[in-house]
Amino acid sequence: MKLRKAAIVSTVLLLTFSLFFTGCKKDEESNTAQTAEKIKAGFVYIGPAGDFGWTYAHEMGRQFIQEKYGDWLETITVESVPEGDAVRFIDRMVREMKCDIIFTTSFGYMDDTLAAAEKYPDVKFYHCSGYKRSPNVATYMGDMYQIYYLNGLIAGALTETDKVGYVAAFPIPELYRHMNAFALGIKEVNPDATLDARWSYAWYGPGIAREAAEALVADGCDVLAFTEDTPSVIEVAQEHFEKGETVYAMSHYSPMQTYGEDTVPTGQLTDWGVIYEKIVLDYKADPTADLSDYDILWLMEEKAVELGATWEDKINPAFVDTLKGISVENADFGTISVYDLVMKRYEQMAQGRDVFDPFVGPIADQSGEIRIAEGEMASIGHLFAEMDYQVDNFVSPLP
Repeated sequence: MKLRKAAIVSTVLLLTFSLFFTGCKKDEESNTAQTAEKIKAGFVYIGPAGDFGWTYAHEMGRQFIQEKYGDWLETITVESVPEGDAVRFIDRMVREMKCDIIFTTSFGYMDDTLAAAEKYPDVKFYHCSGYKRSPNVATYMGDMYQIYYLNGLIAGALTETDKVGYVAAFPIPELYRHMNAFALGIKEVNPDATLDARWSYAWYGPGIAREAAEALVADGCDVLAFTEDTPSVIEVAQEHFEKGETVYAMSHYSPMQTYGEDTVPTGQLTDWGVIYEKIVLDYKADPTADLSDYDILWLMEEKAVELGATWEDKINPAFVDTLKGISVENADFGTISVYDLVMKRYEQMAQGRDVFDPFVGPIADQSGEIRIAEGEMASIGHLFAEMDYQVDNFVSPLP
């Protein structure tokens, strides 16, 4: 009897331990499955995440998707990666950090992205602002040439010297596209105004940008815009304003109005979060998809970009009455205040390129050659890969 009881107890214990270990194994398999399903995304930045310009805007987008999808998404960053040397950093992100997807967030990373993609065919790459793709390389851009055009309308109205200045980083299609849109906006409200560009050859170069801005002011420019990833140009404008000199500056990519409350009428903003959200969700839905034709180009219509130097106001309230008090003659609207013109053009472009686009010809370059024929709208290919010229109200030569 005792032996029988012992056998029963032994059997119960074996079953208990068996069920326990089976449960542990299932938990382990479940945890492994959850780990396997987690996606790891790496971001390659051209500057420091705190630059308060281009890279800062991308960092805000990264933080958005990390916070929203953190249960299955992990993100990492590498900062201040030189163009032409990105592959070395990507090697580590793939081999050591085990990234599934990698975002390369500067135009100059284009060839490095393609080279890395060839080395790592199982990794998906997404290159910002480029135009070359492959089965595992996609392209994306939240482009703000439309916003630059709106900034140009305001710059042309505010300049008293008819001289507008631009601190530019590198002579690439992206810069020409934005600068030319800005110049066309200036020309629409002020045909006598000119645009003078100074090239810094640096995405992140606060000292160089400051020097270029001071040189433009010394040459009579009283409105400035820029492509450089710090508020240095705005700080120059604010310093001149505080000395009693009227100099204005447009904000760039991030909400920089706090650096020039008296001098920043508006600017350009990009919401990278909505783009990164689409990409990671698309990847999650189909990690093996061919990316050869995957290209995101979101403009005002897709709400990827916004007019303003803050997310709250399209135009700094301190400038609204001034712009309402400046009237111009416009071919489409007759006599209209610049403020109302900006808002009407904003509404048109928010509906899509077919409603209104600044790049409709005739548009001539500095030499007088027609680059966009009368009545023709520039193609996306022209804007993103072929634009290597300055329109005819530039006074500075091509670099």
